[in-house]
Amino acid sequence: MTFYDKLIENNKNWVQNKLNIDADYFKKLAEGQSPPVLWIGCADSRVPANQIIGAQPGEVFVQRNIANMVIHTDMNMLSVLDYAVNALKVKHVIVCGHYGCGGVKAAMQNKSIGLIDNWLRHIKDVYRHHKAELDAIENETERFNRFVELNVVEQVFDLAKTSIVQNAWKNNQDLQLHGWVYGLDSGLIKDLQVNISNDSELDKVYQLNF
Repeated sequence: MTFYDKLIENNKNWVQNKLNIDADYFKKLAEGQSPPVLWIGCADSRVPANQIIGAQPGEVFVQRNIANMVIHTDMNMLSVLDYAVNALKVKHVIVCGHYGCGGVKAAMQNKSIGLIDNWLRHIKDVYRHHKAELDAIENETERFNRFVELNVVEQVFDLAKTSIVQNAWKNNQDLQLHGWVYGLDSGLIKDLQVNISNDSELDKVYQLNF
């Protein structure tokens, strides 16, 4: 059996296991979704959102891209965010990066990779904003890990700057933003303690009036 064929077989086994527990499992799942969480994570295959937090289907709305970026011209991310906040009424948006992120690593270097260079430039901007702190870290692995953390922090603040999130706050919607980093070698999540629930932590130039 090829790997491709095994995927189909795995699906059948998974369905049967769910039905053995609850014969109406998929009927109930098909009725709709009301997840409390939007997860913005990295596209890395080693960081499956639902699995690492023990969430079931229907509990986490997910958007993934290279290096878990929140870019204000990314219509895919903005569309997901808008639907999650305004239609699904999620209460938490989590940006989850991970140590050993290839996108962040590539942004620390100057080698041209191709089209992705344009995406990586946004990550390089994070390095520029925190250059003094990062350059002061002599150990390359420690500097890399800190860069991963700072990238997550910046993405959380970029989320807070979006009109989608600020409009929700102006309407007194219960919406909290969080930043996490996942350890590939431990399986554990590190809460970076960057938690934002209103625009008071933003510079006034970013605070929108509706």
